[in-house]
Amino acid sequence: MDEKINLKGIDQYAIQVANQLGESFFSRKAIITGPEILGLCEVKQVNFFVIHDLLHAWKQENQKLKSPYFDYQAAAVQEALQQFQISLSNHIAINKADFLPLLKSAVSKTIFLLLDPYDFYAELLDSEDELITVASLEERVKYIKLNKAPLENLVTQLKQKQTRTIKGKEAFAMLDTILEAVSFTPEDIEPHLTAFGKIVPAQVTSFYEQKPIHTPTIEEPKPVAVKPVEQKVEQKTVPVNPQSLFPAESKTTLADNLAKQKVTRLKESLTINQKFMFTKILFHGDFEIFTEAIDKLDRFDNLTQALRYIEDAYPDWDRESEEYEEFLEILQNRFR
Repeated sequence: MDEKINLKGIDQYAIQVANQLGESFFSRKAIITGPEILGLCEVKQVNFFVIHDLLHAWKQENQKLKSPYFDYQAAAVQEALQQFQISLSNHIAINKADFLPLLKSAVSKTIFLLLDPYDFYAELLDSEDELITVASLEERVKYIKLNKAPLENLVTQLKQKQTRTIKGKEAFAMLDTILEAVSFTPEDIEPHLTAFGKIVPAQVTSFYEQKPIHTPTIEEPKPVAVKPVEQKVEQKTVPVNPQSLFPAESKTTLADNLAKQKVTRLKESLTINQKFMFTKILFHGDFEIFTEAIDKLDRFDNLTQALRYIEDAYPDWDRESEEYEEFLEILQNRFR
């Protein structure tokens, strides 16, 4: 699909799914336990997101434990807190009112990760201004069951470099090379959407922003102005300035020069966001096919050859989409 993800539509559907699952379970029981959460939804990623959010809530509460009288960072205390967390995780007990917001969030994140893993990880990492610990990323990987290859490989690379902390934007930038290395292709969405459909029928189109339909405006005919009768006026000879016969020289700004710079290689000129966008929209989410196409376009001698290749190889592309127009503009700059 060429449409972009509609987060509002996903959230509205997630509320319906959460309410339906909640009504089904809590009509039989007053509280839900850890093992029951893990078996609640057929789409297992939902269950794991709930458990992860509970773990995150525990860690946030744990960070509040500060005192001028006691050393909470002492090894023995930290070990005791770890054991306490394990014991607590085995005694999860949540009522309906407190559980539904967790469930709604988990359903929403699952659909987002399923339909658009690129933007899911971009939002996860790029929005983080503070340092992220590699340990927290490694912990998060344990709870991701769909499209986990990008984050999994990021953690592997960071551990190989013996990196302990990293800025979110730096981590996000590393995804570019990671996706190339693993030839990441998102999972098939149909089985998971079918499972969600058993709970609440899903209108997949509501998960995407629909393009507005532009209706042409019909202008009313303008009244024809009647020209007045011309009167003969005695013409006077005016001396001609030779400079006026030639157009004035336009001033070229720095921005103009940058815009006219020729792109030497497509692969090196594309930003990570453009790679994600073109892969998702034009190449149906297959990063390997995208990479092969870019390499082939870079080997052509001129724009005519490149355009002929696109016409033959990708006749299904929407020639009116913003993504196609942006891709075409970059391609034209490559062979300018």
